[in-house]
Amino acid sequence: MNILLNVILILVVVYLLLVAPRTFGVVDKGPFHNRDYAHRGLFDNASDAPENSLAAFRKAVEAGYGIEWDVQLSKDEIPVIFHDATLERMCGVKGNVWDFTLEELKSFHLANSQETIPTLEEALQMVDGKVPLIIEYKLDRVQTRVCELADKLLRSYNGPYCIESFHPLALIWYRKNRPDIMRGQLSGEFWKEDKQYRQLQYYVVAYLLTNVASRPDFVAYNHLHYKNLSRRVFAFLGGLSVCYTVKNQPDYELARKNFSMIIFDSFIPR
Repeated sequence: MNILLNVILILVVVYLLLVAPRTFGVVDKGPFHNRDYAHRGLFDNASDAPENSLAAFRKAVEAGYGIEWDVQLSKDEIPVIFHDATLERMCGVKGNVWDFTLEELKSFHLANSQETIPTLEEALQMVDGKVPLIIEYKLDRVQTRVCELADKLLRSYNGPYCIESFHPLALIWYRKNRPDIMRGQLSGEFWKEDKQYRQLQYYVVAYLLTNVASRPDFVAYNHLHYKNLSRRVFAFLGGLSVCYTVKNQPDYELARKNFSMIIFDSFIPR
């Protein structure tokens, strides 16, 4: 019996070490805490301020919301703000973002508006430190070049920002190269949304077992899956709890009970 108890104790300790947040060199979370963040800006894809556009970011700033946006690279390695890998949904163009140069990307319009795909530099200049930013790195291509090139721009930015990604490699890059920046692991119980995610790597990320390598300051979790054990253990151990993407007031009220930062779209929180 003693042997069994010792084995259980060891497994619990190992689990806690795997999922724990950063404990050394902790950064100031104050500028980000207890804020709401407009997902891809304060957007409406049927309007002149579609997602991840300068117009949507401007509306979020004017309303006083923080902003979450997505960064990836053009073919000529310019950091641009765009969510999908493919351009088809938002621009009606076949091909991936990284198949086109910045000049080519600028010739496409977002949804039915006259807005074009902004560069990270343009968006940073527009926000100008007025509201905090959550910058999501898209690693559809498994490499951290986007972190390196975006960081060159962000080093001269004076406003508050933090970074997040679904891919732990982005966080590991920041842990090694920019430990002064708050970093977050995006996650969720992916298989509940799509059966194709019933693979080992998605369970590993969903239960935050990669935290041992990336040591995030926060976890941004699907608000529908707030009962996930590892998410709650992470918060119990002192990690900051963030959720995505709340789309109505009742879900917002529930999220406020379980998360410190809320990423929202499709409505205006009360």
